[in-house]
Amino acid sequence: MILTIDTKPFDDQKPGTSGLRKKVPHFQQPHYVENFIQSIFDSLDGYEGKTLVVGGDGRYYNREAIQKVIKIAAANGFGRLLVGRGGLISTPAVSCIIRGRQAFGGIILSASHNPGGPDGDFGVKYNIGAGGPAPEKITDAIFARSKAIARYKISDAPDVELDRLGVTRVENTDVEIVDPVADYKALMKTLFDFEAIEDLFASGFKMRFDAMHAVTGPYAHAILEDELGAARGTVVNGTPLPDFGGHHPDPNLTYAKDLYDLMMSPEAPNFGAASDGDGDRNLILGRGIFITPSDSLAMLAANAKHAPGYAKGLAGIARSMPTSAAADRVAAHLGIKCYETPTGWKFFGNLLDAGLATLCGEESSGTGSNHVREKDGLWAVLLWLNILAKRRISVADLAREHWATYGRNYYTRHDYEELDLGAANGLMDALRSQFATLPGTAFGAHKVSAADDFAYHDPVDGSDTEKQGVRIMFEGGSRIVYRLSGTGTVGATLRVYIERYEPPAGNLGQDAQAALADFIQLSRSIAEIEKRTGRTAPSVIT
Repeated sequence: MILTIDTKPFDDQKPGTSGLRKKVPHFQQPHYVENFIQSIFDSLDGYEGKTLVVGGDGRYYNREAIQKVIKIAAANGFGRLLVGRGGLISTPAVSCIIRGRQAFGGIILSASHNPGGPDGDFGVKYNIGAGGPAPEKITDAIFARSKAIARYKISDAPDVELDRLGVTRVENTDVEIVDPVADYKALMKTLFDFEAIEDLFASGFKMRFDAMHAVTGPYAHAILEDELGAARGTVVNGTPLPDFGGHHPDPNLTYAKDLYDLMMSPEAPNFGAASDGDGDRNLILGRGIFITPSDSLAMLAANAKHAPGYAKGLAGIARSMPTSAAADRVAAHLGIKCYETPTGWKFFGNLLDAGLATLCGEESSGTGSNHVREKDGLWAVLLWLNILAKRRISVADLAREHWATYGRNYYTRHDYEELDLGAANGLMDALRSQFATLPGTAFGAHKVSAADDFAYHDPVDGSDTEKQGVRIMFEGGSRIVYRLSGTGTVGATLRVYIERYEPPAGNLGQDAQAALADFIQLSRSIAEIEKRTGRTAPSVIT
């Protein structure tokens, strides 16, 4: 039976750059999930009888929330639900299934790289029929509806068995439990030369993939070990756990330190990689070398022709504004355009749909292509493997060759997490107040050439997005960028991005933190970080 439940609005259900994220206990409030899911459906038209994809990263409260989504979707008239076995589907695989099976859209239950567990983070995101995150016009409509909602519809049917493949009927809706890996693996086979990668592993090539007890474990086991022949044990932490094993599922040098330490040791395998909570981010390491996400995008773009799916060339490259300009130099060499967008994968969607870009990347460990409409961690690992298999070159040698050709963008990101929101906003406002006076100012040998607040005009739909981060540009191509992140759940996170360009004939072998030391100090003094936040050092350095 379909029930109509009276409810009252919550005033904090505004989706951020990656959906609605809060602490688990917040989502566990009576009616909280139900209100938001109904607000999503109330903001959409024409879904009756259509297909909805539902899955999550397996974090705490995932299974309970999926049951609510199933019953509300059935009560609202969806014809078919495709739900990942065990409630699991990686974020890129949701996009893959939406696109491959021509679904109306999808709901992803995840807080991506944020920690899980009973006191950890949870999230809900809606993806449209193109496979990507809902654009702002939809998320704005969802928020508006959430502030006015008075009732939601829900089936009183029993919970659906999530762990067995098959179809269950809920009201007039077929709920199909699907293998979360199958569609994604089939798509990867169309993009990459699996035979070449198999030969690479057969030659004695060794790697370590850290799934961080998150959703990519089943995908990595199935593709890397079962399909491509990597040795058993290549995938570590491969069983998804509700609290990610007590760890933070963010593939950076702080939270994937065990992998980093291995790759810097004499016992290092040839290649190291990791992915995050929901499978859309990646970490790339070679023996003795860390490849920054910005450099990874540039190196993948320069070598993508070695993979069958990209052998015909790239239409363009897109990067988020805080991502280094390394990809710009590759695009110029290839004679294609590089688009600079705000942070948030949804801004790449229009470029991909319009055929203007093929590869996309963000400095926050996100890389992807037009094969789906989300960033894709395992895809990036497979593209790296395909390139290494074809070129039979080490990661370190490939990086040195790349820098000798294009120059090197020394780059780092310093995060100041859980800041007082008022203090963080005050810091950004103070920076904006200096736009008129900073240009022309010299800080030792470094002279400011321009300062602004990044704004983006979408070349496809004509929309404008403002206040996306304060940029301070220096003569010679160096820059400092300040931005408040929208992915946290406590206070504010200030991200500071520091970049210095070294031309091909310059000193290309420096440690990044040492090469950027002057600009790191400048980033703190110009923004008065210690004075305004009380922080003497960042929480995380990547």
